[in-house]
Amino acid sequence: MSTPLTAPALVAALRAEGVAVFEHAGWRTNNRNHKGSWGPVNGVMVHHTVTSGTTSTVNLCFDGHSALPGPLCHGVIAKDGTVHLVGNGRANHAGTGDPDVLAAVVAERAALPAPDRSTADGNTHFYGFECVNLGDGHDPWPEAQLDAVARACAALCRAHDWSAASVIGHKEWTSAKIDPRGFTMAALRARVAKLLGERPAPAGRPPKYQPFPGAAWFRKKPKSAIVTAMGKRLVAAGCSAYASGPGPQWTDADRDSYAEWQRKLGYSGAAADGWPGATSWAALKVPYVSGT
Repeated sequence: MSTPLTAPALVAALRAEGVAVFEHAGWRTNNRNHKGSWGPVNGVMVHHTVTSGTTSTVNLCFDGHSALPGPLCHGVIAKDGTVHLVGNGRANHAGTGDPDVLAAVVAERAALPAPDRSTADGNTHFYGFECVNLGDGHDPWPEAQLDAVARACAALCRAHDWSAASVIGHKEWTSAKIDPRGFTMAALRARVAKLLGERPAPAGRPPKYQPFPGAAWFRKKPKSAIVTAMGKRLVAAGCSAYASGPGPQWTDADRDSYAEWQRKLGYSGAAADGWPGATSWAALKVPYVSGT
């Protein structure tokens, strides 16, 4: 159970996962929040559109239609793998579904029950991605598109510290739907799990991510493997001011790189001064450093 990502954090999470993102004008305020709650969020739902053509599909998902106002999802995933962002907040994509399925997603159980009830509001609890495909079982799913679907889902799972079990198909939410058709959700979750680097967790395993060392720790300009791990994540996120490295000694290059990360998350002014804070650190997902 998590608070929905802000628009800047969503973009940052997707791009950090290697997703090609296109932000359509007005997407950040395009939502149905006046019709119901948005969050807490518990997972990601994948759909197919039953349409062809990127432009017309994006326009449909942004605006909706007379019977179902937009946005109809948060992002449209095109055949070429580009994720077109069309909504931020509550979207008309999931509808009602089975509360037992929701409970299984919340518990991150690998096996989902059959969706035989429709009493839970999925638009409150799920991010939604619509994938451009006719859904007839014949329209192909290019590898670029399947990779983008997996990466978009992994980005949200990573941002919320969810496992691949938090990713479901619309057909797993309600028996009234058949989407997505053309690949199995088990195969998609396996892709997501691989991206997340999931492994069976033995007893006593250290945390997946490095806990925030505290603001004062960085101002002492430490020399630590944590600084190296942080720097590598900043480089991976496209926020590098390094001429070489990164290395274990905190330098101005680390601070400049971190300031880029803060700006990427939407911070500005004094809030993007390059000194790590707890929220931006959590979003960075620095791998746990053994021995710390």
